[in-house]
Formats: sequence, C-alpha cells, structure tokens
Amino acid sequence: MPPAALIGAEYDALHLSSVIFAEQLTDAGVASTTHIAKGMIHGHLNWGIGADFAEGERRIQFFADFITGAIKPAQPAPIQKGSRRQMNRPLPRNTPSQKNVDAQGITSFIEALETTPNVEPHSIMLLRCGSVIAEGWWAPYSQDGVQLLYSLSKTFTSTAIGFAVEEGLLNLDDTVLSHFPELDNEITDPRMRALQVGHVLTMASGHREDTWERAQQTDPTNALRGFLLTPQDSDPGTIFAYNQPCTLALAAILQEISGQSLVEFLRPRLFDPLGIGEVAWLSDDSGRQLGFSGMFAQTDAIARLGQFYLQRGRWDGRQLLSASWIDQATSKQVSTETLDHPDWQQGYGFQLWMSRHGYRGDGVYGQFCVVLPEHDAVLAFTGQSLDMDKVLALAWEHLVPAFDRTTSSSAQPKADLALVERLVTLALPPRTHAEHLPSPRAQVFEAAPGNDQPHLVRIELRPDENARQWELTLIEGTERIIITPGLGTWKTTPTTAASAGPALGEDGTTTDSKIAVDVIFLETPHRLHLVLDPINSTFSAKWATTPLHQLPLHEMCSPKRLP
Repeated sequence: MPPAALIGAEYDALHLSSVIFAEQLTDAGVASTTHIAKGMIHGHLNWGIGADFAEGERRIQFFADFITGAIKPAQPAPIQKGSRRQMNRPLPRNTPSQKNVDAQGITSFIEALETTPNVEPHSIMLLRCGSVIAEGWWAPYSQDGVQLLYSLSKTFTSTAIGFAVEEGLLNLDDTVLSHFPELDNEITDPRMRALQVGHVLTMASGHREDTWERAQQTDPTNALRGFLLTPQDSDPGTIFAYNQPCTLALAAILQEISGQSLVEFLRPRLFDPLGIGEVAWLSDDSGRQLGFSGMFAQTDAIARLGQFYLQRGRWDGRQLLSASWIDQATSKQVSTETLDHPDWQQGYGFQLWMSRHGYRGDGVYGQFCVVLPEHDAVLAFTGQSLDMDKVLALAWEHLVPAFDRTTSSSAQPKADLALVERLVTLALPPRTHAEHLPSPRAQVFEAAPGNDQPHLVRIELRPDENARQWELTLIEGTERIIITPGLGTWKTTPTTAASAGPALGEDGTTTDSKIAVDVIFLETPHRLHLVLDPINSTFSAKWATTPLHQLPLHEMCSPKRLP
C-alpha cells in the first residue's frame, strides 16, 4: 500500500498514468518492457521515492520515449582498463520471460520465503545470462544499503588469494609458517610446520573441528598465533573441518605479502573492474582485516561476484583471473560427506561449498551467493534465517524448475508483471496494534536480569507534546543511540529501523502495560527485541539472532561509519 503521504485521488491519478502507459507500450509491441516501467512507477509510489507527482509523470514519459526510440541513450566514452569509472555501472536488466524463465516460479520462491518458519529474507537478486531478471529488498532494508556478509566474506578472501598466486606473490604449497618467520621458533609441532596455504584454502588444516575459541584462549591478542599453536588431530590435507582460523591465516598472509588491507588489494583487481562500490571490513586487534567474516557490501556486490565466477574470471571482455583458477576453486577439493545436510555434503573448494545444484559462498543467517552454471544463473540473497538449509531447498523447489520452463506467450507478460508488483511491495511487517499503546510518559528504564546485550544498561524514553511520537535513548557505557520508533510502521536512520507496539503476552494477545520495540540494525542481519515495562521501570533486550562479532550497539554498522 502507498505511504500516508500518497493518498486518495493523487495516488490514483499517478497509478492510472502508469497503467495507461503500459497499455500504450503493449499496443506498440513492447509489452515485456512495460512491466518493468510499471513496476518502477509502483516502486516510487510504494516507498515515497516519487512523492513529487510531476516527477513521476516525467519519468513515465521519459521511459516511454526511450522505449519507442524517441530518445537514444548517450554513448559513453570508452572506459580505460583499471579506471575508477568502471565502478557502479549498472548490470543489464531484463524480464524473466526475455531470458526464458517462468516468473511464476520466482514469485512462488518469494512467497515460500515469507511463509517459512525461521526464514526471514532481506534482499534478493536473480541473474540469468548476465542480466538481472528479478530484484527486491524487504523494507526497511534498501538497495543502497550494505550488509554484513559474515562467512560469505571468505569467498572474497579466496579470490584475493587467487590474484596473489597468479601474480607470483605466493604459492599454494608455501607453508603458512614461512610467511610469519617471527613465529618460527615457537611453532615446533611437525604437522603445523607442514601446514600449507592450499590446506587452509580448502579447510583441511588437520583439525576435526573449528579452533576459533581455542585460538583466542591461547592468545587473546593474536588469534593467528593461537591457531598455529593449536595441535592438529590429523595430517594437513586429510580431513575437512569448517575452521575460521584457516581463512584468518589466508587473510593475514595476503596482507603481509602485499602490505595492503584486503579491501585495498581487491579494489583495483576485483572491485573496480566489476563495478563494486562501497565495501568495508572488520579488523582484529592487530589491525588486519579478518578475512573469514566481517565484510560489508551491497547485495549487488554479491551478484557481481557470482557472475564473475560464472564467467570463469572474465568481465567486460577481460580475463581478470584465470579460468583454471576458477575451475579449481569451484570444484570439490575435499570431502564433506560426514556433515549433516545434503547441501553441505557435496564437497568444498576454495572457500566455496559445492551444492546439489551448482556451488555457493554463504554466511550465517542466510547470506548467499549461489552460482548455477547449468542454468547460467546467479542468486544473491541476504536475510536473517536460522534455517539456511531450507532457503536452499526452497530455491531448488521453486527457482530451478523455472529455468527454461515453457509457458504460453500470452501468460508470460502477466507473470512478469505479477512478479514486479510483488517485488516492489516487499516489506518486513512492523509491530502492530500501535493504536492500543498507552500514551507514554518521560521515564528511565533499567535493565532487567538476563538481557542478551549485557552492556545495554539503561533506556530513556521521552515523548513529544502529543505523546504520539517518542524518542528512545539506548545507553551503553558512554555511548548513546537515539531512535524514534514508528508506531505501527518503521522509522529509519542510516543504520537502524525501529517500530513500536503493545507487547504480546504468552497467549499471543496484546498486553495493556508493556511496550515492545523492534530495532533492526540495517547494515547487519540482526533485530533486537526490546520490551519496556513502565510499571517496574525495567526493560528486557533479546536478539532475534545472536550477532557473532559481539559488537556494542553503536558499532553494529559498517566500520566506515565509525571514527
């Protein structure tokens, strides 16, 4: 539904204009493209981008002129190799039917995502034959926002290793220890001294389980040293274990041999040539970027990385990374058949999982880059999903059959249009029944026992004069985060979205006294549930999914925002 600012006859007038425009272009024989245009206008209506109605009409007319040939696109000057002008070049767009994909299958996938327990989608981009055929963001998440990718970061790190190998900066049979001579006298275990770059690249360090906690316990200030002092269970290369310090070692080696951070190293080699814009990465206490997690990027960056791998290292006519490297990276290098779920049993490549269909990079809570070579397709997806296996199962159930599925020519435009209309109205539901909230008063709430965010000790509430909008100040030590929750809606800042309503009792009905506030940290997958108890002046704080980096609330964002 349109926002409150777009009401009544004004909304109807602009909606009618887009409908007439679609009909005119249909008569002109360009029906498939009209659905994109109509979807664009619906998007402006729904999310307030086109609240200026004259601008909305202008966009409709411009698009009509462009499609019918009255306006010709300007021809850009040739882009020089390595130029920063390559950044932010849009990917091609087409309708699903133009790429021989049944749009109904995509719509069914989206509907299944929204109705499956323990799955919460935040964004999706689907590419076929190099073109985006479907894309959407569940408000309050947005296209321009970056997202914490968690372990999907690993695939970017392994790509950096590929560039370094091809430039002669290191070899896969180098020992890890050879790149840290300052630790040579301490590391005496023969197995650890034999550990090679290729072993950690494939998660075959010889450990039977993740060693992150043991590495941190061994050396709280240098987890790499702690890892190298953690004895293996078997010889390197013989067994698989998903082991965070393996990728930490890769990132540390890359930054040692290049003298650059991961972002600096990848910027001219990958990010700029592919047109990837804003990227940031969390660092450890030594100042090294983590590598195994902590990368922040847009969904568009995930899609471009997947397309780069699908094209076997080629982009815009240039072979950036050799096809032979990509082929090794995307093939089974070590067995994972002892793991629990089918899509984790297909083997592991260079920081990539083999899947029942294609291969993928992924991050906890459902950050996915799925590459389907057999269908010439890429799925980029972000979310807050505890059941990651189910997300993939839904893709196999709904998306895979949609590729090359034939439908009648008359049904295709309708299915394309229905998908666009679905995509432009994606939204996470806010808190409901805000009309039943009691008028709050200025009050200070102290933390109740057992909160998930232990350093959040106090919340201050300050209503406005009408008590129908109010400000919350979340206090962690000396840091203060100010949010203004929407009442039955989302209200956003650059890094948060908040919505308030009555708290629910155990029977699912609203309570008369307690106030529930959901705070989404928009550059992460995470949502914090707050419940304020005005009677006892206390609050509880529970995460929907636990943030793994254990950051204070003011750091739950891209590190580029921090001083």
